[in-house]
Parts: sequence; C-alpha cells; structure tokens
Amino acid sequence: MSAIDPVDALFGGMGKLGPGSNSDSLHVLGLLPKKRFSVIVDAGCGTGRQTLALAKELGTPIQAIDSYEPFLIHLKQRAKEMGVEHLVRTHCMDMKDIPRVFQDIDLLWSEGAAYNIGFSNALASWSPAITPDGFAVVSELSWLKERAPYAVKEFFRSGYPDMRSVQQNMAVAEAAGYKIIATHTLPRQTWVDGYYEILAPRAKALLNHPATSVRDFADQTLREIEVFQCSEDSYGYVFYILQCAQNSQLPYEFFIITEPNGSGTFLFFAGKFLPALAFESCRSG
Repeated sequence: MSAIDPVDALFGGMGKLGPGSNSDSLHVLGLLPKKRFSVIVDAGCGTGRQTLALAKELGTPIQAIDSYEPFLIHLKQRAKEMGVEHLVRTHCMDMKDIPRVFQDIDLLWSEGAAYNIGFSNALASWSPAITPDGFAVVSELSWLKERAPYAVKEFFRSGYPDMRSVQQNMAVAEAAGYKIIATHTLPRQTWVDGYYEILAPRAKALLNHPATSVRDFADQTLREIEVFQCSEDSYGYVFYILQCAQNSQLPYEFFIITEPNGSGTFLFFAGKFLPALAFESCRSG
C-alpha cells in the first residue's frame, strides 16, 4: 500500500493553493506599462488559478511551471474545462532551472512561490532569462508592521525566518538589478475566501488520520490559520512589480505603494516615503 501524500490529502482538488484572487492578479497586471507579451512564464504555478486568469486576459500562451506533477494535471484539466487549453503549457520542473530552459522572457509571474528557493535567490537567478525591458511580478510574504504579536513572531521564527519587510524586499529587488514599478498588498479577505475557509475544516478532519505525516501537516496548517487570525495585519503577501533596470520605462525615480484595502497610496521618491499628493511637487522639483 502506497504512502498517502500529506499535500494531496489536504490540498487535493483545490483550485486555490494560497492567498490571492483573480481580481488582485488582474489589478497587478494592469499596473504594468506594457500590455502585450511574447514569452510569459508562471513560476510555481500550483493548480494555476492565476495562470488561467492571465491566459484568459492576455490571450497569450503561458508557460506554467511547477515541480509537483499532480498540480499540473489538475491545471490542464481546468484549462480544458475553461476552453483555454491551447494557452496553457505545463512543465514539471524546478523553477530555479528557468534560465536553462527559457530565454527572452518578457513577463515572469510568480505568486506565493519564490520563497521555495528564496526571494533574493529567485530574483537573481531568473534575471538572466528576462529580456532587458522585461518584467517580473513576484508576490512574497512580507512584514507589514515593525511590531507583530509575540505568537506571530515565534511562528515565523521557524516557519519563515527569512521573511523581510516591504522596504527590505524592495532593496533586495534593486540589488538584483530591477526597477520597482509598484507594490500591491493582498487584502486580508483573500486569505480566507476559497483558501482558509476550505483548509480549516479539511485540516480538522485529518487530525485523526492514521498517517502521522498527514496528522502533523494538518496540525501545522491549523496552527498557521490561528496565527493569521491573531496577526493584527502584521504580515501579508505583497506583489513586487519589477522591471529590468537597464531599460526601465519609468520617467522618474519613484515607485508606487498601495496599502491593503485601499487604505492609502504612497510614493517612494528620492529615498523617502511621501503621500501620493506630494508627487506633483516632486516631479516639478
């Protein structure tokens, strides 16, 4: 009898494997100054919620990459059901090998997956495969506040010790040779809708599973959800919308930061954070 995969036991059949929504993905896509792309790669696509949204919106083939074959099988089935199977091309491979397989990428997309090889390592390793005027859109778990509840800090001390603040991640992106066009923080509800609301009852039902690995994975998932519920919005997924620096289309040295739930828009200009209304004075200064 073959061993049960904890990932299949918990995530099997789910169309959404992490926080996010089609509306947020398409909002971020709309922040790019370019609207048509030739080579699009979705790194760490999972079951492809965002892959399908991009394919339908752009009408351009998406190279969907993931190292877990069952997710890709599910993606191909969904693409067929939606009538976009001709726009989704799956590849079972490690995303660190993208530069070896793909060149001249003008849009590299990755939602909630770069941490698997490290955010800074991902940006640096993917850069050679992106065209000089190409774009990278990468979402990364980030600290949103300087202070977080003790339980949250303790959870991520072992769960994701390399998590950085938004400002630190922007510095990492610039050091890797990218210009920052904008950031976008996923609203809190996108963690719940279609994700935690499905995972929580599934995980609870698996706490008495005969396989230790499944029980442990379920318990870890419930702990993650508990931490989220008491997080006080101290962390979240942030999209970093980037362009290769050597050919950036941005006319000024600034970028846009949008806060979750539309609570504010800020500019980063000349090394300082400014309210959006200050932009005109910066531009004329």
